[in-house]
Amino acid sequence: MTNKAAEMAKVSARGGFNLLWGLVASTIISAGGTIAITYILGADKYGLYSIALIGPTLIATFRDWGVNSAMVKYSAQYNVEDKTKIRSIFFSGLVFELILGVSLTILSFVLSPFIATSLHRPTIVPLIQIASLIILAGALVNTVTAAFTGVEKMHLYSYMLIIQSIVKTALVVALVLLGFGTIGAVTGYSLATLIAGLAGILLMWTIYRPLPKPIDGKLKIMASIKTMFNYGLPVSISTIITGFLTVFYGYILAIYVTNNAIIGNYNLAVVFSVLITFFATPVTTMLFPAFSKLDYRKDKETLKNVFQYSVKYASLIVVPVTALVIALAQPGIGTIYQNRFADAPLFLALLSISYLYAAFGSLSVSNLINGQGYTGFNMKLSVLSVVIGFPLGFLMVSHFGVIGLIVTSLTYSLPSLFIGLRFIKNQFGVSVDWSSSVKILFSSIITAVLTYALISTLAFSNPVRLVIGVIAFVVIFIAATIVTRTINRFDLNNLQEIVNVLGPLRKPMRFLLNILEKLMTLLHAN
Repeated sequence: MTNKAAEMAKVSARGGFNLLWGLVASTIISAGGTIAITYILGADKYGLYSIALIGPTLIATFRDWGVNSAMVKYSAQYNVEDKTKIRSIFFSGLVFELILGVSLTILSFVLSPFIATSLHRPTIVPLIQIASLIILAGALVNTVTAAFTGVEKMHLYSYMLIIQSIVKTALVVALVLLGFGTIGAVTGYSLATLIAGLAGILLMWTIYRPLPKPIDGKLKIMASIKTMFNYGLPVSISTIITGFLTVFYGYILAIYVTNNAIIGNYNLAVVFSVLITFFATPVTTMLFPAFSKLDYRKDKETLKNVFQYSVKYASLIVVPVTALVIALAQPGIGTIYQNRFADAPLFLALLSISYLYAAFGSLSVSNLINGQGYTGFNMKLSVLSVVIGFPLGFLMVSHFGVIGLIVTSLTYSLPSLFIGLRFIKNQFGVSVDWSSSVKILFSSIITAVLTYALISTLAFSNPVRLVIGVIAFVVIFIAATIVTRTINRFDLNNLQEIVNVLGPLRKPMRFLLNILEKLMTLLHAN
């Protein structure tokens, strides 16, 4: 890598690590609460809890209007060019989100009877009214997240995540155990999100206060909102229509799948897919500010390096983890729930397939396009996905239920992904290193197949099969990557430079890389 690309990789890796430990810690804390409420509520009531969030979530998609994305874009850009403008970006974004968040929360509360009726479940009106609070709470959380991401203070975001998980776990479990059932679960979730947002505002103040003030002392709120609107409006349209599509799927699923237990199984599978988002989310979060710092007209070679290595090294993390989850979905869920959620392992394995697209650049393409300011083109890609996704989703869900929904989610965005790849090739002169991607996919898939075949022949309990499966997967994957030369010495040198900024992970990661280097020397020497 060039010096500039290497330095950007270190900054992104540090930010990604700070986000990763927050995601892991908060999820571990929340996992106990999730397991407790799914056990107490059961699949039927847990499905009802998920359905109650559909309406407010749909309305919340109309809250942002691209302001959060613009906050990330301009705070990252101004952090390099002119720090005096960051105050205006932060304050203006917060004001806008608060006003719209309050307005839409009230709207959701008023429309709750209509929403409940449209879902064919008129008795859940109180649940929807309580869940309406997540619209305002989400406005606070998203605003401070954008602020933390733009100036790459991801450790603060992790603090906020942990606060939310602690409060949510305590409130939800306590209210459910006290006999409030589904209404207690919704109340706990809504209040925890609000408390996390308020805590985030306090943390945001710690980075806002030391920022240099504008030269004239004025924040220029309206001018800043206008600037953010000009950039963010196409992003907002993309966010709204894709968000609407997701919630639309929830609606038609609730209408055509009358068995709440099946929906509960599906939503549990979605919860377990967080094992993959542990690794995917830090990548996607940190790439946007990284690409926003570069101008393809001035930094063409650096942009090419950053993009190619973002795809390769993100794939080296996300694709094997995805293959591991697919191979061990059954013993993983069975270890915790035995046979209580019998359909969840299949749903999880199928849902996870979409993360394999990381090898094609799915985590990097839209970040590159938006980071270079081509938000209008990304909007067109989103429109194309929605045009395909709406009729396909309706047809598949109405005939095949949850399986139809999963198949739709795996296919509707592929045309946009490949068009996006063609666009960045023509516009910026960058492309995926297809040779590396194929090797990563091949190594991961063959490892998953061999691991699944192994555990399928074992007559042990689920926990034992899970442990054996994880060990077998790691050993087979390391051997496969060395034999296929998925990782070479140049990659090892790059990775050794990057892991130096990973704090407490530095020593174990360097130890692992040293083992890989010795194995590589041994095998290739023969």
